[in-house]
Amino acid sequence: MRGSYYEATARERIYGIVDAASFRELMPPAERIVSPHLQALGLPVAFDDGVVVGRAAIERREVLIAAQEGGFMGGAVGEVHGAKIVGLLRRAMRERLPVVLLVESGGVRLQEANAGLIAVSEVMRAILAARSAGIAVVAAIGGQYGCFGGMGIAVSCCNAIVMSEEGRLGLSGPEVIETAHGVEEFDSRDRALVWRTVGGKHRYLIGDCMTIVDDDMVAFRESLAASIDASGPLTLETVEAEHAKLSRRLERFGDAADGEDIWRSLGWPDPAGVPLTDTDVFLTQARLLRAA
Repeated sequence: MRGSYYEATARERIYGIVDAASFRELMPPAERIVSPHLQALGLPVAFDDGVVVGRAAIERREVLIAAQEGGFMGGAVGEVHGAKIVGLLRRAMRERLPVVLLVESGGVRLQEANAGLIAVSEVMRAILAARSAGIAVVAAIGGQYGCFGGMGIAVSCCNAIVMSEEGRLGLSGPEVIETAHGVEEFDSRDRALVWRTVGGKHRYLIGDCMTIVDDDMVAFRESLAASIDASGPLTLETVEAEHAKLSRRLERFGDAADGEDIWRSLGWPDPAGVPLTDTDVFLTQARLLRAA
């Protein structure tokens, strides 16, 4: 089913990506498992606590899948929300199934304080445990709220990340940086600056995601399936290689003041034109630069 990933809800994304009629939800809203912390504070709750989990098939591959709902508290992670993702990852280890995470989150749910922080840390631990056991864990980022905070770290623990140009990935969100350091440091209202810093194309060019796709369900499905097939085990050698890559990146781009400076250093012929480049043309040019 074609359609905009960016504009879809969590359930719409699942139904748009998995094979028709293959999704079976675990812990559905009918079970009414909600956050006890939000209830205690008199705040609105959701019967799925902002994350949908279940089993399905993607291009005939059986998978376990989770989709965060940005429309509920920005996809922020609380105790129940995190426990559902952790439980899914543990089930994946028992059943030897790959995991697909459709991530959209501002990070930890501040109303749940330490419970939310612990939940995100357990998600990270479960991702790494699954990968160490040879289970592929792949993620997609392309929603309106992006992927920031603790989930920005957690998703970076996955085998592979698929992003659209509209997707955003970072540790601190633009508003958080502006609040902490002032608008002179980072203007969160400057959309071009935000996407040059945390957007999908930039993340692809510096090696943080496996590929860039158009804002289209079918494109995400095909790339997620390819990511599962290409995933390898988590070993000491892969961790050391990742650290070496990050060290080289810091050495090469540490003094860059803007994404355009990095793109120019990579050899992009027209750095200012990167945001306007069609996805296919962008990928072709990026691969030529990598091969040079």
